[in-house]
Amino acid sequence: MSKKDNGASIILAYLNEKNRPYSAQDVFCNLQKQHGLGKTAVVKAMELLAQEGKIKEKMYGKQKIYFADQSQFRDVNDADLKAMDKQISELSAEVQTLTQSCRQLDTELKELNSSLTTEEMMAEIQELKAECSGYRERLEKIKSATNHVTPEEKEKVYKERDVYVKEWKKRKRLASDMMNSILEGYPKSKKEFLEEVGVETDEDCQVVLPTT
Repeated sequence: MSKKDNGASIILAYLNEKNRPYSAQDVFCNLQKQHGLGKTAVVKAMELLAQEGKIKEKMYGKQKIYFADQSQFRDVNDADLKAMDKQISELSAEVQTLTQSCRQLDTELKELNSSLTTEEMMAEIQELKAECSGYRERLEKIKSATNHVTPEEKEKVYKERDVYVKEWKKRKRLASDMMNSILEGYPKSKKEFLEEVGVETDEDCQVVLPTT
């Protein structure tokens, strides 16, 4: 591109290729990144092309719109338009099919990427086998042990526990009633009374009364 050309040939080729109306700002935005054209250079080039009759210029409000000279394109009859419409329809259907196929392949790819490889699967199988072997060894040790607790012994322990818990509740209630009776005529607080007589409560020992 020569300095004298100043991007005019690029702009002319672009407008003829796209064959649709553009403002100078549109052309600048579309070509600046690829060809490095400046905004002022684009405006001047398009005005020059319009003056030379190579492109057409129209005013829409305060904005100038430029488009390719339509005389350079052959006339299109109804048959050609119908053929083009048919081709567009076929291509649109093909694009839709390809898009759906791409989405399906993308989904399959994500599933494959999130799946284990053959090597990873084999390693995990070995780990699971080793884990199962460990559980079998523990189970055999438990089965072969001689210190098992029979259901009768277990039931006996639970019954004894219930007796002790009930007695604990009974004595705690009696002690509480006794202290409340004393506190009715005691001039100090309950806390001071407990400290004075040296009584430690379940709460002081952080002990919770079991449920029966």
